[in-house]
Amino acid sequence: MLDDLSLRRQEILALARSQGRVSVEDLSARFEVTPQTIRKDLNELCEQRVLSRIYGGAVIASGVENVGYEARRFIAQEEKKAIGVAAARLIPNNSSLFVNIGTTTEEVARALVDHEGLLVITNNIHVANILYHHPRIEVIIAGGPVRRSDGGITGSAAVDFIQQFKVDYAVIGASAIDEEGALLDFDYREVRVSQAIISNARQVILVSDRLKFERTAPVRIGHISQIDVFVTDEIVSPTIADHCRTHGVRIVEARPGENSGL
Repeated sequence: MLDDLSLRRQEILALARSQGRVSVEDLSARFEVTPQTIRKDLNELCEQRVLSRIYGGAVIASGVENVGYEARRFIAQEEKKAIGVAAARLIPNNSSLFVNIGTTTEEVARALVDHEGLLVITNNIHVANILYHHPRIEVIIAGGPVRRSDGGITGSAAVDFIQQFKVDYAVIGASAIDEEGALLDFDYREVRVSQAIISNARQVILVSDRLKFERTAPVRIGHISQIDVFVTDEIVSPTIADHCRTHGVRIVEARPGENSGL
């Protein structure tokens, strides 16, 4: 029979899996225990490699399976909105662009709705749904099987479709960024589409919040050196900042309530 400690840790893990992220403050209030007790719980779960610690809480630690798409919408939600606004400001009216799969790229799409004369090509049905009814924005969606987990369109048909275009901008996301500057994801089929998008855009904009520096994923999209502009809420890794400077990647830090460029 499980004791209260084990039951609490099981529930913490279940919450992390459903929400993508848990905080010490919220868990302390939920279970009516001290923050120190919750920190011990989180540290134990991290030692078991089922969670990874972040500032103020923890996230699911899996390096081979992503957090559920709906749960990802609630991770760094305000930061993603700020990133979306900052990235949209980099895209002028009357331009063409790719937008790939991801909750952060969706925020870019939401921030583009007041643009005019855009041609948007996407393999993300959520992006298409956000933009298609705006009369000044033309939307083209890639063909292929639709992934039920997140509405992404992947596979060889999508790759072939993307390769027909040469656009002004690409807006891409990544599931993780390692200290060597590798951009990583979970699905090799999605990665092939992202690679085609990078290869067929004149300027590539990476949108990713700082939590991606704390995660890992098994499939390589590419390297930070292939990016022209990196829009994030905060560069927490000096090594990544050095990679960006070395390769001439412009950094735009967009914290909630403010946008600034470096």
